[in-house]
Amino acid sequence: MLFNSAIFGIFFVGSLLGWYILRILLLKYSLKYVYNNACSASILTIYLIIISAIFYCFWNPLYFLLLLWVAFVDFWLARTLDFLDSAVLRKSILGISLANSLGILIFFKYGHFIDQNWAYFAGVSLFPPGFWSSVLLPVGISFYTFQSISYLVDVYRKELKPERRFFSYLLFLSFFPQLVAGPIVTAKSFLPQIRRPLFFSRIPVLFAVFLILLGLFKKMVLADHLAETSDFVFLHTAEVSTKALWLGMFSYSFQIYCDFSGYTDIAQGAALLFGFRLPENFKMPYLSAGFSEFWTRWHISLSQWLKKYIYISLGGNRKSVLYTYRNLFLVMAIGGIWHGASWNFLVWGMCHGILLILERLVFQRFRFWALEWMRWFRILFTFISVSLLWVFFRSSDFGSSLCYLQGLFSKKEGFSLPYTFEMTFVYCLVFLLFGHIFGSFYFRDNRQLLAGFKKWEISLGKTAIFGVLASLSLILIVLFSADSKPFVYFVF
Repeated sequence: MLFNSAIFGIFFVGSLLGWYILRILLLKYSLKYVYNNACSASILTIYLIIISAIFYCFWNPLYFLLLLWVAFVDFWLARTLDFLDSAVLRKSILGISLANSLGILIFFKYGHFIDQNWAYFAGVSLFPPGFWSSVLLPVGISFYTFQSISYLVDVYRKELKPERRFFSYLLFLSFFPQLVAGPIVTAKSFLPQIRRPLFFSRIPVLFAVFLILLGLFKKMVLADHLAETSDFVFLHTAEVSTKALWLGMFSYSFQIYCDFSGYTDIAQGAALLFGFRLPENFKMPYLSAGFSEFWTRWHISLSQWLKKYIYISLGGNRKSVLYTYRNLFLVMAIGGIWHGASWNFLVWGMCHGILLILERLVFQRFRFWALEWMRWFRILFTFISVSLLWVFFRSSDFGSSLCYLQGLFSKKEGFSLPYTFEMTFVYCLVFLLFGHIFGSFYFRDNRQLLAGFKKWEISLGKTAIFGVLASLSLILIVLFSADSKPFVYFVF
């Protein structure tokens, strides 16, 4: 069920109406009969689990049982940790949890890849022919397993008390706005919201609607149009000219940003209308003046997860410089392979690790690189480097990636792109430039945006104007949207 599909629109509106009706009835009942607030929260939690299950089962009902299994095992293992004082037993419980979650993730996401490489080197497959054709990659498995792992680790470190209600924990893993492609939420931030959802008066409705419309515009008008160019170029790498290769590379660079940040905007807006806050996942990453800064602006929830649960666990920068470089490299390699079972993703992650190491060395040895007047040059250098590495991310295999990169840096003859593709790229680039300029000067993050929208919600007249503008925006999105395509991160 894609966020940009009509069926999701019907599902979302129906679910939201049911949510508000249920909350009103529970509030009325509680005022009349002094109803237990904890019981009301449990009823609302079960309702959200049901609609999240419907959302997930629309794709494959059987694989929702996998999510239930991960939730059930980790919920009770965390409860068990709360009663244990022995360091050995606590480590054993954590090990069982990691084996369960990572075992499921490795089997479904990397099993075929491991089997292929084993067969290549050993000459024999570990599984019978045709076995992997029947095994699908469960949607969202990378996200909900990471969330469950972070919860167990936090409980193990005694940074978090285990959740007492199974349904609350299940909702933490299955909440439908962020279930499929994040952002990755932590138990510390999400579980308290389940117990105390935002009151009606505190839900920023205009801001939530704005985020949904912004996400739809990024996805349907910008990302899907840019995808037409990038898909064509990456499909015909050997036939197109060098100019077309550069245009295709930059098209994909902007496409993946608009696609993924558009999904996050929709997820944040949808969650807000249900009274839940999701973390911000993008902060204009292509204005980053360095690779360290880029990873504090791009896929922020994953970057923070990798930093807290892998980088710091490996020792972070607490030991020698060489250990710090090793940890950076390993973390980015893991972050790369997290995206998919392919050598391309591993190489992509390792290259980012190398760039982070080189950046530290340059800042240490060449002080002028850190000067303010060099910032725009660093932004341009970072953007071009990140765009070049997206070639590994987008190409079908390692050989295709090398062929593409070779074509970029050689005067390659071939046919040019149609004029419509070039103009589409220019139009999308203009929108992105104006959006980033506006955001740089006025709204650097969602908190500033939210503060601006709160002033609008006080005024009835401004709210009416926003309603008209939102309706016009939706019409424009429908009129100028490209052919619908799945979100890029749905496969991760």
